[in-house]
Amino acid sequence: MSRIYSIFTGTGSYVPAKQVKNESFLANEFYDSTGERIMTPNESIVQKFEEITTISERRYAEDHQVTSDLALIAAQRAIEAAGVEKEELDYIIFAHNFGETMEDNMRMDVVPSLASRLKRKLGIANPSAIAYDILFGCPGWIQAVIQADYFIRSGDAQKILVVGADILSRVSDPHDRDSMIYADGAGAAIMEGRESNTPVGIMGHNSRSDALDYVQMLHMGYSYNSELAKKKDYYLKMNGRRLYQYALENVPKTIKAGLDKLRISISDIRKVLLHQANGKMDDAILQRLFKLYSLKEVPESIMPMTISWLGNSSVATVPTLLDLITREEMDGHDLKSGDIIVLASVGAGMNINSIVYKIP
Repeated sequence: MSRIYSIFTGTGSYVPAKQVKNESFLANEFYDSTGERIMTPNESIVQKFEEITTISERRYAEDHQVTSDLALIAAQRAIEAAGVEKEELDYIIFAHNFGETMEDNMRMDVVPSLASRLKRKLGIANPSAIAYDILFGCPGWIQAVIQADYFIRSGDAQKILVVGADILSRVSDPHDRDSMIYADGAGAAIMEGRESNTPVGIMGHNSRSDALDYVQMLHMGYSYNSELAKKKDYYLKMNGRRLYQYALENVPKTIKAGLDKLRISISDIRKVLLHQANGKMDDAILQRLFKLYSLKEVPESIMPMTISWLGNSSVATVPTLLDLITREEMDGHDLKSGDIIVLASVGAGMNINSIVYKIP
């Protein structure tokens, strides 16, 4: 019996040109959460940071760019790759966390929505192209894809643009060591419905939210530098140790639960596109996932990684990964028809989600 499946017909991403290497942080003054100056030499701080996260550089937006500018480039590339007419889009869903982040203003700007701004920048006149935002932490883009899948399967939509973009460099405290994790970027995809007798495209998905005990793992707060804190600006703050443990305990279980719904084993998965927040954490998550299946060997090429040179660009990491592989711009990685892949993310909320996808 045939049914409608959601497939990606075009992808796009924007990786900012500005490269910021770890050496750029050697001149920073770092403080701990109590406001005490950290006296460890910055060379040691930076070296330890890279050992823990595997990040050696990241990308920042140019001063004149705002979040919707990054999204525009990614969206245009996705629309072009899909070969669709932009006026035919039924929805534009924009995942982000900090609004229209600007270089000279820390205030959160979300009115009008970034999806509406993107629609205007794309020059779309069709009033039936519904534009709205979604805030779901780093898993926002994947959750937007899940929503789009429901729209398509219900018959409510045929063509949807799903975008994820954030400029984290402007909400990170320069006096917090965690600021070295964050990066900027955008990723996008066009989703369309396809009737098929056999599963193709999005086969299933799974999500969870653990707000009761973990809502403060990522939050906004004042600078660790007491002088800067007097300005009352809010910066992104993270309880890195507890977040790391939360991810290790819950991401593998969430991915497996999604696979179990479909009676698919991790052995059937060719690629796992996991949110890029910490290289060693991702490795540990994958190892624990395989352990749930009593498997000791993890295929070396199953998890493409961009964290070392792109850092953590939040909602942009997974769609950027998907686009780079789709365009064959990542050495050693490709996608072939019939491949089954997993897209998964974890982040503020705390939220986790995963999608099982079969390449058409």
